[in-house]
Amino acid sequence: MSTISPQLLAPIELRDLKLKNRIALAPMTRARAGAERIPNSLMAEYYVQRASAGLVITEGTHISEQAIGWSGSPGIYTEAMRKGWRNVVDAVHQAGGTIFMQLWHCGRSSHSSYHGGKLAVAPSAIAINEEYIHTPNGKQPHEVPRALEASEMAGIVADYRNAAKAAIEAGFDGVEIHSANGYLLDSFLQSKTNQRTDDYGGGVENRYRLLDEVVTATCEVCPANRVGVRLSPNGVYNDMGSPDFREQFTYTAEQLDKFGLAYLHVMDGLAFGFHELGEPMTLSDFHKVFTGPLMGNCGYTQQTAEQTIVDGHADMVSFGRPFISNPDLVRRFADGLELNPDSHVSTWYTTAGPDGAKGYTDFPVTE
Repeated sequence: MSTISPQLLAPIELRDLKLKNRIALAPMTRARAGAERIPNSLMAEYYVQRASAGLVITEGTHISEQAIGWSGSPGIYTEAMRKGWRNVVDAVHQAGGTIFMQLWHCGRSSHSSYHGGKLAVAPSAIAINEEYIHTPNGKQPHEVPRALEASEMAGIVADYRNAAKAAIEAGFDGVEIHSANGYLLDSFLQSKTNQRTDDYGGGVENRYRLLDEVVTATCEVCPANRVGVRLSPNGVYNDMGSPDFREQFTYTAEQLDKFGLAYLHVMDGLAFGFHELGEPMTLSDFHKVFTGPLMGNCGYTQQTAEQTIVDGHADMVSFGRPFISNPDLVRRFADGLELNPDSHVSTWYTTAGPDGAKGYTDFPVTE
C-alpha cells in the first residue's frame, strides 16, 4: 500500500458495499451515446478503463424523453437502452469495478428543439440568465420553460422509479439521483428558481417535497443503501444560487439522512464557481445533520482529498476532469506518478472524430 495517500487508497465499506478504495469516478456527461442514446461498446471501454475507482458513477442518464437536454447523452427509458447499459455494466464488473447509474432530468436546462417544439419544464417559468444553450441546431438563446402542473409531479416521480428499476435490471450496483447543478430537482429545491405557491414551493419543506418523493419511490425498487443523492449548495452552474441556500440544503440533508442512503454526494468545492450569497457550505456543515457516508467533489487534488478523509470530513472523494485524461488515475495516485496534462478539451463533453474515441478512450496509461 502506498504511503502517499493511505486513507484515500484504503478499502471502505459503503453500507453493504465493499469498495477497494475511497476514490469515485464522478459523473460527467461525455456525449458518446449517439442520436439513439443507447450505450455502446465505446462507452463500455471508457468505463472499464476507469474501473479501478472504488466506485464508478456514470454520466447523467435521462429518465425519460422529457428529461433530455444534452446531445449524445444516454437514456434508460427503453429496452434497447437497458440492454446497452447491461453490456457496459457486465464489462465493468468483469474488470472488478462497482458501478452506479446517475439518474438525470435536465428540467429548464433544455430547449424545445430536443422535444419536438415543446418547451422544457421547470418548477416556475423562469429562464436561465445565460447567453446561450447548446442544442441540436447549434447555439440558441435560452427559452422560458413551462411551469409544471402539480398534477404532473406523480408522473415525474414514476419516471424516476421506472428508471431506477431499469438500472437495477441492467445489473447496476445502485443509482445516484442527480439533484445538483440547476437541473430539475435542484431547481425545485432552490428559491431562485422555485417561486411556486402550491405544495411544491413557498418554503424549504415544500421545495424539498419533490426530491423526497423521488427518493422514496426510488427506494421502493432499489434498497436505500444502494441509493445516493448529489447536491450542489454552492454552485452557480445553470444560473443557480439562492440567498437561503444554507437553510435549504441543511434541511434537505436532515431529511435525506432518514433514508439510510448509500451516500450523500456534495459538490462542496468551488472550482465551478461560487454564488457568494454567504459562506460556502462545507462537508463539516453536512456532517452536523447527515450521519451517513459523505462524498466530496469539485476541484479536489490527491493531496486535498487525502487530507479531507484524514480529517474525517469525507468518506470518499469523487474526481471528474482528472479522470478524463488519466484513466489510470488510481494507479498514478498510488505510485506517485505525474498526471497527464489536460488535453482535447473540446471533446470533454462532446463527440469528436468519426468514432468518438478521440479525447475519450485514447489517453496514455502507465506501463
